[in-house]
Amino acid sequence: MDAIHDDTCPSFEGTLELIGRRWTGSVLQAAAQGARRFGEYRAMITGVSDRLLSQRLKELEAAGLIERTVIPTTPVQIRYQLAPDGQDLVDALRPLARWNMRRGARPRGTGRIPAA
Repeated sequence: MDAIHDDTCPSFEGTLELIGRRWTGSVLQAAAQGARRFGEYRAMITGVSDRLLSQRLKELEAAGLIERTVIPTTPVQIRYQLAPDGQDLVDALRPLARWNMRRGARPRGTGRIPAA
């Protein structure tokens, strides 16, 4: 197997680390369904704590994957939606999700990737 020696590797690893964090996939999946308020995300993502949901939304916003919009009403409303890069990421993850669904029907074994 060829080694990877280019400048994109640290960026790619950072992206994998971000999307691999607990609940990030669920947040992206919910955001892909349209702009939502915090409480709507919480209702859609069973089991996530307020603290962790807030943390993931902030991380995804900092990464440019989620956009936060403040609506000046009383009380103030905040909506989160996918940014264009977030939509591109969701589109890129769809084949991985399909692969995972197909894989789910097979025995998993050790879960390790065989050495090359």
